[in-house]
Amino acid sequence: MIRLKSADIEKIKQIAQKTYPHECCGVMVGSVENGVKTVTELIPAENQRTDSPANRYLITPDLLNELEKKLKGTDRAIVGFFHSHPDVPARPSTYDQDHAWPWYSYVIVSVSRGQAGEVHNWKLRDDRSAFDAEKMELV
Repeated sequence: MIRLKSADIEKIKQIAQKTYPHECCGVMVGSVENGVKTVTELIPAENQRTDSPANRYLITPDLLNELEKKLKGTDRAIVGFFHSHPDVPARPSTYDQDHAWPWYSYVIVSVSRGQAGEVHNWKLRDDRSAFDAEKMELV
C-alpha cells in the first residue's frame, strides 16, 4: 500500500495537465513502515524521451543516482514513480511493464484533452508477469 496526501495527487494532476500532450514523470520519496510506503516528497522530472514523449517517459539514471546519494543515510528512500497517460486510461502499458521494477509503486494519471482524470496506483509482480492494483490511501 502507498499513502499520499490529497495535495500530492492534485500536484501530480497539475504537472500532468501542464505537460499534456506529453507524458509527465517524477519520483516519489518517502518512508516504509510495516509494508506501507508513505510519500513525503514528490520530485517532478523532465521527460527525457525525445522520440515519443506523448506515449513514453524517461527519468535518467543520473537523476536517480543523484537522488539516491542525497537520500543515503536518511530514513527516506525512493518508494515509487508517477507518470501520465495522455488520452488513454491510467493503466500500465506493455512498455510500462517492460521498464518497471517490482516493489515500487507506480501512480498513473490519465489526461484527456488536457484535463487530468482518473488516478490509479500499480505494483509490478516480482516475476514481472503483470501489474496489480496497489491500494492507495489518501490522507
